[in-house]
Amino acid sequence: AFLGPPEVNVTSCLRCINVTIKLPTSHFREKEKLLSLIDIYQELDYEITLKSQDGEHKRRREKTTKEVFSAIIEELYPSRNYCVSVVVAASLNKHSIPSAWKCVPAASVAWTGYHVVAMAGAVCVSLIIAGALKCLHAGGYFLQNQPLPEALV
Repeated sequence: AFLGPPEVNVTSCLRCINVTIKLPTSHFREKEKLLSLIDIYQELDYEITLKSQDGEHKRRREKTTKEVFSAIIEELYPSRNYCVSVVVAASLNKHSIPSAWKCVPAASVAWTGYHVVAMAGAVCVSLIIAGALKCLHAGGYFLQNQPLPEALV
């Protein structure tokens, strides 16, 4: 039986990408309960392949005992597009189907977050200034419609 493909999601961080991996489901049942691959094998190996304009690089094989887990790939060039594919294997089963390639530019989410915060801050400051000017106008401090009484001139 072949293992895979795992479910892979990729998000970017500053000069890194976060790869979230969900192990493939098994079709084995025990007492009407669907067994996970961890139930069956206790521990699985996974290998992430990183692809960029520089080529394809296999990362060191790691082990997991969790159904859903994350791996962070650091020291990447900002704004460069990176793609990852993950393959899962067990000590007793080396037949694996790799995940589809998932791509994301490094650092894009981090910078987008800063732009959103800056825009929200600018809108809030504008609303505060507009409110203050409205209060000053209502209080008669500027743009008065009626002339002042002669005693105040």
